Amino acid sequence: MMAAKLIDGKKISNDIKEELKGKVAELKNKGITPTLAVVLVGKDEASKVYVSHKKKACEYIGIHSLSYEMSEETSEIELLNLINELNNKKDVHGILVQLPLPKGIDEQKVIKAIDPSKDVDGFHPESVGALSIGQVGFVSCTPYGIIELLKRSNIDIEGKECVVIGRSNIVGKPMGMLLLRENGTVTICHSRTKDLKEVTKRADILVAAIGKPKFVTKEFVKDGAVVIDVGIHRVDGKLCGDVDFDDVVEHVSAITPVPGGVGPMTIAMLMSNCVQSAERLG
Repeated sequence: MMAAKLIDGKKISNDIKEELKGKVAELKNKGITPTLAVVLVGKDEASKVYVSHKKKACEYIGIHSLSYEMSEETSEIELLNLINELNNKKDVHGILVQLPLPKGIDEQKVIKAIDPSKDVDGFHPESVGALSIGQVGFVSCTPYGIIELLKRSNIDIEGKECVVIGRSNIVGKPMGMLLLRENGTVTICHSRTKDLKEVTKRADILVAAIGKPKFVTKEFVKDGAVVIDVGIHRVDGKLCGDVDFDDVVEHVSAITPVPGGVGPMTIAMLMSNCVQSAERLG
């Protein structure tokens, strides 16, 4: 086997950010400043890190970011009132409520409260519905980023056998729909799938989004497949994904590393959604 191509998410996400910089400059010339409102409730450390990454990306591209940091004690009604305020602000193009939310706040209720035209995370039922019937709407950032990784690495999806491990609303399900939209033949596997290895071994493109460190070993992978690793875990102080990289890398034609694969793409696509929103809303 030839050496596997490493799909460099850092480089591709930087390319996208550079393209977005140009689009933002054009919008600003028309008097439109793309604006993202980021709402963080509580003290979740990982969430704080994500939010700071998002702010940095906004700054780099030229998107104006508004930050709303609310205490752990914030009530559901206070949060819904803030969302309502942001929905009505003409100069806010994207609203992002960082998940998870503290106990006692209904996440689904909060997601549904966001105006679908500002739902840059792509989690609103209307956004998900638009994706499933092929209409214009925001697409969940991680799966959207994976499609960009494949396309920009010249990996053809059309007619390929695509297998997704995981059926979450944030990655697995929209990933399946996006691969279908690109004319892939799609199978979605999950914890109840029988003979999982037999199914995944058919995949020309395998997307691992199962949330278990180093779960996917070479026994799961067809020789020459493309492997996309969505997982991120810390094991013995080191970051790893859902794929046992060292075990699999010799057998595949292309693979995303962890870190530096899918991760950087999620934020790049969030920025892309925000710019699209500013273009649509004006």
